Amino acid sequence: MTNSTNTDTQALKKKISDAGVKYLLPSYVDMHGASKSKMVPIDHFDRMMSGSELCTGAALDGVPQIISDEEVAAHPDPDSCHILPWQRDVAWFASDLWCEGKPFEPCSRNILKRVLADAASMGYGINLGFEAEFFVFRDDENGECLPVSTRDNLSKPAYDVPRLLENLPWLGELVDAMNELGWDVYSLDHEDGVGQFEIDFAYDDSLVTSDRFVFFRRLADEIARKHGAFATFMPKPFGDFAGSGAHYNMSIRDLESGKNLFEAKDGADPRNCDLGDIGYNFIAGILRHLPAISAVIAPTVNSYKRLIMKGSNSGFTWAPVFQCYGDNNRTNTIRIPMGGGRVELRAVDPMCNPYLAAAFVIAAGLEGIRDNLDPGEPNRDNMYEKTPEELTDLGIGMLPRTLGEALDAFEADSLGKQVFGDKMHNAWLTYKKDEWLSYLNHVSDWEKEKYLRFF
Repeated sequence: MTNSTNTDTQALKKKISDAGVKYLLPSYVDMHGASKSKMVPIDHFDRMMSGSELCTGAALDGVPQIISDEEVAAHPDPDSCHILPWQRDVAWFASDLWCEGKPFEPCSRNILKRVLADAASMGYGINLGFEAEFFVFRDDENGECLPVSTRDNLSKPAYDVPRLLENLPWLGELVDAMNELGWDVYSLDHEDGVGQFEIDFAYDDSLVTSDRFVFFRRLADEIARKHGAFATFMPKPFGDFAGSGAHYNMSIRDLESGKNLFEAKDGADPRNCDLGDIGYNFIAGILRHLPAISAVIAPTVNSYKRLIMKGSNSGFTWAPVFQCYGDNNRTNTIRIPMGGGRVELRAVDPMCNPYLAAAFVIAAGLEGIRDNLDPGEPNRDNMYEKTPEELTDLGIGMLPRTLGEALDAFEADSLGKQVFGDKMHNAWLTYKKDEWLSYLNHVSDWEKEKYLRFF
């Protein structure tokens, strides 16, 4: 929990009670980043804030316990309280899990908090923003999922105004809800896939943003369902359109002054990306561990069907496929956006557990700073057009092409185990290996069409 005083929590109780809240959700996440909770009547607010709500971790994916272990207890963070915009008699709290009177080591939120405490010991706070991309579908009378957009398909639907306007009733309600929560939405558009949207809003501290990531998935889906549709965060629902990312935008602030330490000193950057030395160190640390990181930021079989160069009606997918960084050039996995002062990791997708993803990425970046790593010169060319020989000469490898490859890299990388801890590392890796094996054993329609009548 945060160090909020009893007076603070009593003021919060009065505020949400006066707003009509009757029920409370002290929410934590499973290994997927899905919100889990018991519900508590507001009359039991004080008990809940003290960790009264016990849950059996063994009943959930990636809350590693055996059935005889003491239950985990949800300890709500009062600063994370959100009244549900779609159900205003309920308030949601991001919560840490405790067990046996202390923070539960494998709790995803606790894992991120440990990494952020490590950053704080170096004098750093970590800023994080994510770009929220997702598809919205509706079920037709035959039960088939169709894009919420009803207009004829375009070969290049990105930024299409008619599609954006026809979806404004539910999109506007979603934006209003986000702004009511204080998230400061500054842009929204129809993306490259049919029925795909992006909403951009203000960055914040990494823990706050990760809490919002969890809440956003619930919020977007609930608002869409009010309008007869549903939101999906599956990265690649269509083979012939680009997929959804959740690009991480990161910077480091000095905890004393608040200054952005990724900004180039006196505006001078010999690499001409408007980034300071610490920013380059941070990038180099991520590049060092990027294959293993991929397993966490792109955690599903479907994730790797997004991370390809071509396969979109629009031509190139603009998805990252190389272990490289560059300036504003979107063909790099790590990009330094125009204006500098931050770095963007483009391989993250919206199926990730945001706490685990942020923890691993930040830990790698901090290692880069400690070891004074240098990422080399930025890549400014269209990397998709490089030949294999040119990439080899540049020392640039490919990202993992499948979840299986990514899991092998994750298992071999000692930093992942250090960040996750033994219990979560083992539970996460075991589940994901089973997921990959299940996919390999599945006989798809493609195989039947290809081979069933081959001879």
